[in-house]
Amino acid sequence: MRPPTRPLWLPRLLLLLLSSWILTVPSTAGAQGRRDELESLRERIQDSRERVTAHEADERALLERLEEVDRRLRTVAARRDAARKAVVGARRRLARIEPELEAAREKLAGTQRALAARAVALYRGGELGPVRVLFSAESLPEMLARANALRVLVRHDAELVARLGEERDTLEALRRDAARAVEEQRQASTRLERAAAELETERVGKRQLLARVREDRSTERQLLLELEQAAQALEETIRALGARAGREEAGISGFAARRGALRAPVEARVAAGFGRVIDPEFRTSTFRNGVEFAAAAGTAVRTVAEGIVRFAGWFRGYGRIVIVDHGDGFHTVSGHLDEIHVRVDDPVEEGQALGTVGETGSLGGPSLYFEIRDGGEPVDPESWLLDARG
Repeated sequence: MRPPTRPLWLPRLLLLLLSSWILTVPSTAGAQGRRDELESLRERIQDSRERVTAHEADERALLERLEEVDRRLRTVAARRDAARKAVVGARRRLARIEPELEAAREKLAGTQRALAARAVALYRGGELGPVRVLFSAESLPEMLARANALRVLVRHDAELVARLGEERDTLEALRRDAARAVEEQRQASTRLERAAAELETERVGKRQLLARVREDRSTERQLLLELEQAAQALEETIRALGARAGREEAGISGFAARRGALRAPVEARVAAGFGRVIDPEFRTSTFRNGVEFAAAAGTAVRTVAEGIVRFAGWFRGYGRIVIVDHGDGFHTVSGHLDEIHVRVDDPVEEGQALGTVGETGSLGGPSLYFEIRDGGEPVDPESWLLDARG
């Protein structure tokens, strides 16, 4: 006789019940161990997330990170400049108020002296003084004349009292204005100090970032590659602008005849020339399409010839730039600017200010990057500028 067959699912059910029983047996040590293991797992997950985040941050383009720092620098510098203007404005307002305040004090003091003199005169005359003046007259006409004189004195005294009140109000208003001007100056000075400290912090951060780039040669090579790509993007942009200008007929010519006679865009020496740049250690090669002027921050940057502004704003790798179309396919590029004083499609005259020197997009502090393009091709600016090395 065959033994009764056992359902195939029975062993699995028994195993499941046994496992559930084991897991539900009270065991303080086992429960604590599972909690510790769970906490350890959570920590490993968090560490993994942090590593992924750090890796993603490292993978961000270096020029993008530098541009972000430059934008923060620009924002903080704008707040600093606004605070500086507020301080100057408060000082001017206070300087204007102080003479008015002193004049109001002197005027009030004169009115007070006049009232004091009248009070003394009235005291000496006594309560019946005006009556005695009237009735000591020897004739009616004289009495009427004295009455008229007394009316004039009373009106004068009333005017003195009213003037005293007005002058006191004026003085008090000037004092309040002066106090507000002092407080505005104090607050603006505080904002200025805070912005200056924040600006220095941002500058230190940028220097540290650049220092890390130079210490890590692979990162430095990455930066050089990105700069090459930025130069290519600028070249394509200028070619596109040249094609647009050709269609629009800028109506400007004569730039080619100015070779060797153009005034430099800033009064500063050329610190880095045009041409190929070779890394002394890794022998990596890049090409500088323009020159770097060692100009101080805030120096006015002027156009070298008449033209039309074709671009004014941020450009990756160059910071804030202005591109001017000089006709016949010639363009100039001014980069690393702080302030920009022109807008796209503005006509500009030779020597007109385009903006000021800054350090946006710069890897070495404040300077002016300057290019001349002929039909989109970079040419050595020093061969076009008069006394370029100053």
